[in-house]
Amino acid sequence: MISFTKFVLDNGLRVIHHYDESTPLAVLNVLYDVGSRDEDPNKTGFAHLFEHLMFGGSVNIEDYDEPLQLVGGENNAFTNNDVTNYYIQLPADNIETAFWLESDRMLSLAFSKKSLDVQRNVVSEEFKQRYLNQPYGDVWLKLRPLAYTQHPYLWDTIGKELSHIENASLKDVKAFFKKYYAPNNAILVVSGNISLDRSKELCEKWFAPIPSQHIPLRALPQEPLQTEARTLEVKSKVPADAFYLAFHGVKRNDEKYYTMDLLTNIFGLGESSRLYYALVKEKQLFSNFSCYHTGSTDEGLIIFSGKTMAGVTLKTAEKAVWEEIEKLKNEGCRMEELTKVKNKTESSHIYEMMSLLERSIALAFAEVSGNANMVNEELQHFNNVSLEQIQQFSKTFLTKEKSNTLYYEMER
Repeated sequence: MISFTKFVLDNGLRVIHHYDESTPLAVLNVLYDVGSRDEDPNKTGFAHLFEHLMFGGSVNIEDYDEPLQLVGGENNAFTNNDVTNYYIQLPADNIETAFWLESDRMLSLAFSKKSLDVQRNVVSEEFKQRYLNQPYGDVWLKLRPLAYTQHPYLWDTIGKELSHIENASLKDVKAFFKKYYAPNNAILVVSGNISLDRSKELCEKWFAPIPSQHIPLRALPQEPLQTEARTLEVKSKVPADAFYLAFHGVKRNDEKYYTMDLLTNIFGLGESSRLYYALVKEKQLFSNFSCYHTGSTDEGLIIFSGKTMAGVTLKTAEKAVWEEIEKLKNEGCRMEELTKVKNKTESSHIYEMMSLLERSIALAFAEVSGNANMVNEELQHFNNVSLEQIQQFSKTFLTKEKSNTLYYEMER
């Protein structure tokens, strides 16, 4: 059980305090309720660009990393389709340095042309190296717009296209900052060996003076129900043919989320999973195979993917994948399979929660999802999933008319 206390500052900043006296460390985690789904379709990649810009200096602090290193701290950040998260871990005695650093960049970034030029180039190079010049790197740039037609999940976190980042102006980034980077659009988690009274004192000192902003109501275009299968064929200089099959899943706060998570684990988590055993070990159609879901706040994707063995056609491979899907839909899964993935889920959760940083991030994600105590309730939700629910979910969501198939072929 992870104990915590919640309070809200007058400017709307939600704070979660988690006390752990067993560690000499403390974590300050700031989650902003903004991701790539909130971007202008003609100016994508901004949430990820801001992940970089936030380290480029703020109104009173020219160098973000130096003062943190002097007190033995470390930091990082990540962006996805739904949120942007920043964290600092350092000795608890030096926690005020973290408050100082995070509050100053929430107050205002430096917004210099030099910083924008540097970070824009960094992100542009990342786009080229990871997405354009790497085998299979552009899979998500092709699979998302195949699976989505309206919802902004149709572009990846890096952005729709390179030009959107290359053309980002100071005016653009200032507007994006003002729109989303505000205390009333953030969740602050303070955890570790720091008392609640000290946490409240530092929050009032460093964050309370930051003014709130008008945050626009999120009104995203909803994805219409898919009623026809979609396919896309791609040829590229890759070492092997690859197969990707995607279906729409459920929202993160949907009760069926736990069924979806366990189902994808039954299909494709590890070498003892159904599809790996059948398609890689037994039939030797694929060199690897996995099944997973994107875990998105809105309806994400369930993905089946693998690279075929030499001489195996994608059509042959696809037929075998569908046979395994239909087998589970018709026959269900065995209790030992379900028990095994439930046990793996539980052990993974317990292991992750041993880390102070992971606990802090989990609390922030749970709160932005609507219920911070979800960190303590999730295992029970997983344990409650039945064999019948697994089978029914597969019958409802894994159908041909709701499928999106990407055939990624070698140039021959």
